[in-house]
Amino acid sequence: MNVKKILISQPRPTSEKSPYFDIAREYGVEMIFRPFIKVEGLPSREFRQQKINMADFSAVIFTAKTAVDNFFRLCEESRISIPETMKYFCTTESIALYLQKYIIFRKRKIFSAQTGKLADLIPLISKHKKENYLLPVSDISNPADTKALDDLKIKYTRAVMYRTVSNDFTPDEPFDYDMLVFFSPQGIESLTKNFPDWNQGDIVIASLGANTARAVRDAGLRLDIEAPSPQAPSMTAAIELFLKNNKKK
Repeated sequence: MNVKKILISQPRPTSEKSPYFDIAREYGVEMIFRPFIKVEGLPSREFRQQKINMADFSAVIFTAKTAVDNFFRLCEESRISIPETMKYFCTTESIALYLQKYIIFRKRKIFSAQTGKLADLIPLISKHKKENYLLPVSDISNPADTKALDDLKIKYTRAVMYRTVSNDFTPDEPFDYDMLVFFSPQGIESLTKNFPDWNQGDIVIASLGANTARAVRDAGLRLDIEAPSPQAPSMTAAIELFLKNNKKK
């Protein structure tokens, strides 16, 4: 199996130190970064249909930078002034620091976890149980993810502020890849939408996470690389392991 051109369905890394570029140099492959999906914010008119008044909340939980962007965008479009007393709970320190794009960091009450998991914010949220929380989410978020908030009887409201849509390919855009790398079920949906008659043949498909792997198989496709695994804890490690074994053959 001769793999020379790999499509990574994510944006190009901002740092040239990315492991993807190390793999490209080591194995002489071409890495093309081209997302199959993209995120777009809900128009304020559509958001208002949820009948959520953001001025009613005393705290907000952020699980992604996209949530931060759309929260402040909708506040601005709705002409809502955010009080300095607002408390911000972020699932990572990176998201917390990203708030500096919109607020004066040192004047606000900001809390963050380290793992990116909402459940790991619970010890901090439990110390502020009287707050009324707003949770900005996407249209594909899983309500089961907030079970920890339900168990703690936290008062919160899920607010859909952005959605994931297919990033369509143009008719003249080449699709001549030897390997396709997916990171979400929505990426698989976009593949089948863009290329309904596509035949996998010898093209390698790699996926990250159990849900993405399930989506590959449900689409009737062959899954050649599944990450994470005991041998490859990340997608880059899984790709490198595949190329190394393929090279030996």
